[in-house]
Amino acid sequence: MEAHAQTRIGHVHLKVADLERALGFWRDVIGLSVTQRMGDQAVFLSAGGYHHHIALNTWESLGGSPPARGTTGLFHVALLFPSRLELARVLQRLLAAGVTLDGASDHGVSEALYLRDPDGNGVELYRDRDAAEWPRDAAGGLAMITRRLDVAALLAEAA
Repeated sequence: MEAHAQTRIGHVHLKVADLERALGFWRDVIGLSVTQRMGDQAVFLSAGGYHHHIALNTWESLGGSPPARGTTGLFHVALLFPSRLELARVLQRLLAAGVTLDGASDHGVSEALYLRDPDGNGVELYRDRDAAEWPRDAAGGLAMITRRLDVAALLAEAA
């Protein structure tokens, strides 16, 4: 039995070492809004008034270190932006904040920026293309690609 077609990932909780540092990234750079705060232990953030898309907490991680490479855990959390313009705007904020990109890719179905939050968690910021534009193979199956994203052209969207 398959999950219902309207099933979505609703929210992600991230363990962070420093709540204020993480909040500065997710609120001030990414642009999410605080919906609730639980003292100095947790903050819930969202876009568009949803109860929360990202939660940050120090319940098990206050002062902790990022996970070591070669261990299991979250690869990245992905935030879907509604348009190329909004992706360009968040890219402007990232660059203004001095955030280094790990990569930028055109996957045919989407355009994506890859980076790390202050706790070393992987972050993907992306926008989807319309399904009619998705690359297909000869049989009509999905044929995603990975090409270098033209970051300069993306930035020009926000100019």
